[in-house]
Amino acid sequence: MFADVIIDISAEALDRTFQYRIPEILREQVKLGTPVSVPFGRNKKLRQGYVVNISAEPSFDPSKIKEIVKVEKNLVSIKSQSIQLAGFIRDRYGTTMNEALKTVIPVKKKIKNLEEVFLTLRVDEEEARARLSEYRRKNHKAKERLLEAICDNEVVTSRDAKHELNISKSTIDALVKDGVINVDRERKYRNVVSDNVDNSAGEKVLNTEQQFIVDDFKKEYMSGVRRPYYIYGITGSGKTEVYINIIKDVVAQGKQVIVLIPEISLTFQTVARFKNVFGDRVSVLHSKLSEGERYDQYDRAQRGELDIMIGPRSALFTPFSDLGLIVMDEEHDGGYISDRSPKYHSDEVALFRAEMTGASVVFGSATPSVKAYLKMQKGIYKTYRLDKRAGNAKLPSVSVVDLREEFRSGNRSILSELLQEKICDRLNKGEQTILFLNRRGYASFVSCRNCGNVIQCSHCDISLKAHKDYSGRIRKLMCHYCGDTVPMPEKCPKCGKPYIGTFGMGTQKVEEMLQKRLPNARIMRMDADTTAGKRGHERIIEEFRAGRADILIGTQMIVKGHDFPGVTLVAALAADMSMFDNDYQSMERTFQLLHQASGRAGRGDKEGEVIIQTYSPDNYVIKSVKAQDPSIFYENELAYRNLMSYPPYQYLLMINISGNSKSYVEKLCSKLAGWINKNYEGIKLIGPNLDLITKRNDKYVMDMYLKSEEQERLIGLKEDIQKEVEGSRLPVRIQFEIK
Repeated sequence: MFADVIIDISAEALDRTFQYRIPEILREQVKLGTPVSVPFGRNKKLRQGYVVNISAEPSFDPSKIKEIVKVEKNLVSIKSQSIQLAGFIRDRYGTTMNEALKTVIPVKKKIKNLEEVFLTLRVDEEEARARLSEYRRKNHKAKERLLEAICDNEVVTSRDAKHELNISKSTIDALVKDGVINVDRERKYRNVVSDNVDNSAGEKVLNTEQQFIVDDFKKEYMSGVRRPYYIYGITGSGKTEVYINIIKDVVAQGKQVIVLIPEISLTFQTVARFKNVFGDRVSVLHSKLSEGERYDQYDRAQRGELDIMIGPRSALFTPFSDLGLIVMDEEHDGGYISDRSPKYHSDEVALFRAEMTGASVVFGSATPSVKAYLKMQKGIYKTYRLDKRAGNAKLPSVSVVDLREEFRSGNRSILSELLQEKICDRLNKGEQTILFLNRRGYASFVSCRNCGNVIQCSHCDISLKAHKDYSGRIRKLMCHYCGDTVPMPEKCPKCGKPYIGTFGMGTQKVEEMLQKRLPNARIMRMDADTTAGKRGHERIIEEFRAGRADILIGTQMIVKGHDFPGVTLVAALAADMSMFDNDYQSMERTFQLLHQASGRAGRGDKEGEVIIQTYSPDNYVIKSVKAQDPSIFYENELAYRNLMSYPPYQYLLMINISGNSKSYVEKLCSKLAGWINKNYEGIKLIGPNLDLITKRNDKYVMDMYLKSEEQERLIGLKEDIQKEVEGSRLPVRIQFEIK
């Protein structure tokens, strides 16, 4: 057996591994991540390294491969844990070890440290004053200025010396050479937590429900119980306060905590609340930090200078050496699934890291994922309920507007008559409104504006996607699971009316429409365009919370966990935009978005109101949100998933194949389909339909799906597919995602 060893485990050296033979006596001890001593270089000097891969195949002449000398049992560290975590990601999500390591160790290069330089006296004050007189006599003005400042203030920073005293480096060097002053250097970290965070807010008193959770968790944690928990609480029930109090007990034990949030836009609000309690022992990681800022936060975590790291999914890989707890707020959010290879699921990686390090995991949401809900039902996650809103706040009232009736009455606007009336009412009262579109782009399903009918696949029960021809006209509708194709109908097959087509609207168009109708209203828009800057999210949230706008228009990011006390009206402009996406999870995502959106209204002293505009008022998603009864959704959705053999009842492996050549992609897809059907009985293959090959970023892309009741079988099949692709020697790239 042979081990690939990395000597310098830094992100810039991940490609430089060296192969060593594993001696028989060490075979049982050498695992992924094991620290070892190996002979290195021509002089065969012993160096310490980490095992990042084990195989039975030598990569070059076996007679020239050196042996591992010993296992370093006292060197097990966060580096070992990181490699084990990367190994889990590689095996589960179908990627290379190199890619997995770059995910777990994401700092791309070492950044130069920032330093604060202090100038102090090296001699006693009497001698310093004598030197000062000498410099005056010799007319050494710069030396005189600097030495006088140090005598008067005891310490002067090099920055103040340069900018306020106009002192050059040569002058400082001269005083050091004269033996008069010392130069001391202190590491300085780049600040990523806003200085204007309000630390004056007092801690909130927990209600009975919240206190029970904190006490019960503490009792189990102190007795050594480590397991996954789920806090299932309605919007506004105070889950964050529960997290804070649970974390207090964990930190008191000398442990470290990772708090995951789904959106960068939530970072400022969350960090502010945690900093109120934990002070400077809290930091944050997210993609909009500079390389230097990210490097500093990783370094502080490794040095033990932080107790809590907050951030989106990449914060999961914070190099804490004594991790005690991972909190994953808004567990249901799709942002926790990586959108590029490796397509890891943060909940699964969090559970693996917790098991590896002896930590607990606390999930939380008002709208658990269907996968988590089933685990709660089975008792895999210990479930806590929060059924009351914190303080005296009440749940908002929910109204549903039937857009079919609006259409029939002659209203062609995206704003229903009721919504226009309610917006004007809020403007008159000086209260705030949130309008959101529950999809970033334009919907691609086809529906009838007269009766609301959506054209769906007869085999998969998901909406068909519209495909345009070269002239830009929609000629056919296609299922992106099974590949079934039907012509674009000229009339609705249900009501026979000609009002049929794709359905979509963008945030900018809504903003323009509102500004024309309400010229005196102060309107803000929050989407990918308006939050492009480093503090884009934070700036908009701060301004809206401060009451500098009457109406906030945005995409999904504005309804995820934000607390706006002045908002009393929230409206989903077109619930159908996400409800009939061409995906079996579209109903789940829509339920979560609408339910979360309703939670943004009435969080202050005044009661809130929610308006949901839809062409499908009788859908179980809409009924569940209107009744504020999530069980209506979960019962219907679980029954649907079970009937159609979708996750979580069966597992789904998505295979994504891409390449510069369409013919190569087609060839590999056809070859893989034949190979899978021949060798894997009981695995259902969906696709490939070669008409579904699309071009994205100058690459031809094709998706295939495999279904099985056994997740481990799909994981094993993934490895076999990878080998088959490598054996084909075709210039294509393959990616996997297991659902």
